Amino acid sequence: MGQPAEKQRRATYADLEAVPPHKVAELVRGTLHVFPRPAPRHANTSSVLGIKLGGPFGLGDGGPGGWWILDEPELHFPDPDAPGEVDALVPDLAGWRRERMPELPETAYFALAPDWVCEVLSPSTASFDRDEKMPVYAREGVRYAWLVDPIARTLEVYVLGEERRWGAAVVHRDAARVRIEPFDAIELDLSMLWAK
Repeated sequence: MGQPAEKQRRATYADLEAVPPHKVAELVRGTLHVFPRPAPRHANTSSVLGIKLGGPFGLGDGGPGGWWILDEPELHFPDPDAPGEVDALVPDLAGWRRERMPELPETAYFALAPDWVCEVLSPSTASFDRDEKMPVYAREGVRYAWLVDPIARTLEVYVLGEERRWGAAVVHRDAARVRIEPFDAIELDLSMLWAK
């Protein structure tokens, strides 16, 4: 008779804090995921999108304002499998309507789910972003999610539907000029997101 399989220890937030600062670490359902810092193309896409949305929506410069648009905020959500533990996720960009979050928290993390998240896909993170993080965002009631692929030059837009499930993706490509919820007050030229 064989030995029973050894139960793997669940990672905790302390494990996440022990990750070296030159790495990106996230914790989902007791599993620690560690990645290298984003590559230049990934960082450029995220930065440009933050600039394009931050002015009109974060600052009200050429747009309606009313949002907090933040780079790489740390989000803490209760881990449904381990009371007292958290899922700790770091989207590339996230936005909160100021009517829901009038002031930034004093903590180093956000416990209130964003209204919008954006993940910039890279070969090392794409499956994690899609298969692990997107279900958590849906579970927590994030209304809009964008997945941007700077290599394929695509922007996938998801809207949360009934029973906290993502609707079918609407995919925009290459140099499309689009108006996309929740930021449809401005036209977004996707060609600006792809490094030249």
